[in-house]
Amino acid sequence: MSPLPEFERICDGFLISTDNRRIDLNVVHEFLTHSYWAAGISREVVARSIENSLCFGIYREDQQVGFARVISDYATFAYLADVFVLEDFRGKGLSKFLMQCIIEHPNLQGLRRWVLGTRDAHGLYAQFGFKPLHAPDIFMEIHNRDIYKTSSI
Repeated sequence: MSPLPEFERICDGFLISTDNRRIDLNVVHEFLTHSYWAAGISREVVARSIENSLCFGIYREDQQVGFARVISDYATFAYLADVFVLEDFRGKGLSKFLMQCIIEHPNLQGLRRWVLGTRDAHGLYAQFGFKPLHAPDIFMEIHNRDIYKTSSI
């Protein structure tokens, strides 16, 4: 598959871009390694996850202030992961702007299923059509909760 074309949108002086060359790996790793969902994740794993995902960075001039990534086959399924806005930039509507850009991305149209996991942002995602699993009993998982604490990956 050829690389996806870059996607950029600007709102109130903030840029959202899918250009991975813009991503500040230090910012993303620092946030994720202290998050509740990826605490202790290695820099190498973060770099590999970025390389293999459609990433959306939020930038104020040259400073990265937010991030999200989508894992998808671009035909039927997408998993939304690692969504964040740095604390100093919250309350400016950036998470909504980010979600709008993700949902409107041309390569993510017509998908049958989107999924995500969140402990505390249900209200945000509900605004974009996300709901609790319709049939949670059909989903299964392997969840290695402590993998970043015990693995050298």
